[in-house]
Amino acid sequence: MKVLLINGSPRKEGNTSIALKEVSDELNRAGIETETIQIGMQVIRGCLACGYCHKNGKCVIDDIVNKISEKFKEADGLVIASPVYYASANGTLISFLDRLFYSSPFDKTMKVGASIAVCRRGGASATFDELNKFFTISNMPVVSSQYWNSLHGRNVGEAKEDLEGLQTMRTLARNMAFLIKAIDDAKDKYGLPEKEKHVMTNFVR
Repeated sequence: MKVLLINGSPRKEGNTSIALKEVSDELNRAGIETETIQIGMQVIRGCLACGYCHKNGKCVIDDIVNKISEKFKEADGLVIASPVYYASANGTLISFLDRLFYSSPFDKTMKVGASIAVCRRGGASATFDELNKFFTISNMPVVSSQYWNSLHGRNVGEAKEDLEGLQTMRTLARNMAFLIKAIDDAKDKYGLPEKEKHVMTNFVR
């Protein structure tokens, strides 16, 4: 079992890294393999709305999005973490997620998702909600914790002083490990939920 962790911060060893390491270490203790990938410093442009991915199963822009798509396909869970900019996630991360979720052709049903927001003071809840929307449109269960998944700190390393936030990260990881294992057992016993043919209703005809 494996969880892919995406660091949306441009800072290599910043407070977002502290949050993800707390989650990764706890997942490892629960027997879950992890891989953390930092994309915050990458040059990632937004979706071109060209439709190439529907015909070819991958994005027309052949960058890190297509590479991580293959890793996402094999993973049981996905954690996405972002610093908070203007009560929102890092723009690079959003461009990455827009294209990753839209262009990847595989079924994401019952892959487990979790999001984390890291901020100085405010905007964490708005960012948390923004990131969770990628999971809830993809039939992916969202992992909860003892509090909203946020960690606080301004200067590099200050997040280590947010003891409640760090505990929230560990609780999140333990809940994620449990859910991944429970879903794996349920797949063998019950299979995946039945799917209907997708219905789309346009508001303007």
